Amino acid sequence: MHILLTNDDGINAPGIKALWLELSQIARITVVAPDSEKSASSQAITVHHPIWVDTHCIDTPAICAWRVGGTPTDCVKVALEALLTDDRPDIIVSGINHGSNLGTDILYSGTVSAAIEGALHGLPAIAMSLDSWQPFDFMPAAKMARKIVEKMVTKCLPPNTLLNVNVPALKEEQFKGIAVTKLGVRSYENTFERRQDPRGRIYYWMSGKVSESENDPDTDIIAVKNGRVSITPIHFDLTNYGIIKAMETWEL
Repeated sequence: MHILLTNDDGINAPGIKALWLELSQIARITVVAPDSEKSASSQAITVHHPIWVDTHCIDTPAICAWRVGGTPTDCVKVALEALLTDDRPDIIVSGINHGSNLGTDILYSGTVSAAIEGALHGLPAIAMSLDSWQPFDFMPAAKMARKIVEKMVTKCLPPNTLLNVNVPALKEEQFKGIAVTKLGVRSYENTFERRQDPRGRIYYWMSGKVSESENDPDTDIIAVKNGRVSITPIHFDLTNYGIIKAMETWEL
């Protein structure tokens, strides 16, 4: 089995290192990841300047790594359409993100978008995130990724589908189980601090905090809050089929 690893925290992030240490026990690993943090880059691609790619030495010689001067989506595109055309991976795993990607946050997530790009190319894909912004051991999440990958070898996801996995910041023995969930709703109270640079130009610095929203018990947000590993199957057909018939009656 050949696994492609990527992320949005950068090639030297501890989350992706935990993944290659764990998954290299069951598969051949190729790492193609951004040269620096590219969080909240969503599905952005680079079209107005070159995408720099170079080999990257890591402390596990059996793993081939490329460092990409682009977004997580760029990484997957470059890997599948340029670097690995004669050695196509079987599965793509993106992460482990330092911080959760729950509910509507996935619309902004570079971690999830890299997995989406893999699914767009017809490959099974997983986005892995750890529900902590503080330093924490990524190995429990990496071991969970291994379990899911091993299961996906025997099970087939529908086309254009990926798994979004969020792991509580707990020791493995403290997990309260696994929940297959739907996406919840997560909103933020954003603030924009107005500042001025030394040349007198005005700019704004955005910050914010999570605003608690009511969520159903079967959502990813509630599962992780209750100490469970959340696995959400996601597809990217954004069509609202429920209003198609009504819109056909519009007189335009």
